[in-house]
Amino acid sequence: MRMRNFWPLLMAGSVGAMAVQAAPVETQELLVGSYTQGQSEGIYRLKFDGRTGKIEAKPLQVVKSANPSWLTLSKDQKQLFVVNENGPGQADPIGRVSSFSIEAKSRKLNPINQVQSLGNEPTHSSLSGDGRYLFVSNYSVVADPGGSLAVLPVGTDGKLSPVVQLSSHPGSGVNPERQVSAHVHSVVSSPDGQFVFASDLGADKIFVYRYDPKANAEHPLTAAEPAFVELPPGSGPRHLLFSADGKHAYLTMEMSAQVAVFDYQDGKLTQKQILDLTSGGKDKKAAGALHASKDGKYLYVSNRGTANQLLVFAIDEATGQLKEIQRRSVEGDHPREFSLDPSNKYVLIGNQKSNEIVVIERDAKTGFLGKTVQKLPFDSPSDIKFLVRQ
Repeated sequence: MRMRNFWPLLMAGSVGAMAVQAAPVETQELLVGSYTQGQSEGIYRLKFDGRTGKIEAKPLQVVKSANPSWLTLSKDQKQLFVVNENGPGQADPIGRVSSFSIEAKSRKLNPINQVQSLGNEPTHSSLSGDGRYLFVSNYSVVADPGGSLAVLPVGTDGKLSPVVQLSSHPGSGVNPERQVSAHVHSVVSSPDGQFVFASDLGADKIFVYRYDPKANAEHPLTAAEPAFVELPPGSGPRHLLFSADGKHAYLTMEMSAQVAVFDYQDGKLTQKQILDLTSGGKDKKAAGALHASKDGKYLYVSNRGTANQLLVFAIDEATGQLKEIQRRSVEGDHPREFSLDPSNKYVLIGNQKSNEIVVIERDAKTGFLGKTVQKLPFDSPSDIKFLVRQ
């Protein structure tokens, strides 16, 4: 999972330096998480010019943090929660979760506190709809103890409390190397906030929980009925995304390099479609991130392995089903995560193994990805989140 790479070029040269002028709407800031086994120091706050699509090379702020691989912003963007993807054999072998406050005007990050995730290699997190809990996915590369879902209370000031609930399930065993035990890869809430879905790569299932903190604040999650969604053997579910209208959901399956489409209603996911991200052959494959355009018309999915592509799908407005319309090289290796900028005119891709952030133009009408605007050297990027000026 964690590929340690070469040398950081973050500070080298001036890439796309912006003229100093008042353009508060066009100028945005973004946060980039990274793996720190190389020379990257952690979280970088960077300036992005929405007019040119370029990132300024010199960071506005660097926050030292061990392996901050996934970044979760509160709805009001006053707090940031970070999983520190540590585990056995690393400088810090303990999985942790960190919280930061974000200053309203300066956007500066200030540390609040840090707690243990009670699992190895925490790789993803999300907030409950009401913001009271942070759901953390302990992936755990090794089979013992395996992966788990951890629930951490969050104070109104952003302070994290220790884990109050820990859930895990057996692996499917289909792949003897990767599925002997659970490997929880992501946890997301339903649009109405009443259910929580944990995608477990090791179990080939999405586990479904009811969210009811009023019944038990120490154990806000209970198994739903049905308690899981069965997926193809050896598929390895990774990330789940709900449509903006809440009627559909999309899932990347890492090991089979596929994307699945579901109808959603009242805590139940009903599978409607599965599409391959590969075009055949024996290429190494690894489906990764997925994000939809702001208008809900297009879905973007990354495929790593030797393909190293972003696939573009048109979304049927009535059924939510997908139709592939484009495959675009990410012009690098291992697109760990990507993000559409607030205007949806650009896609920013974090190529982990080739140590760079690639910015590509996007056509809002057709959904197609166009020319490459920038290739910014950056050591082991893992996640990209925008700080949107209101």
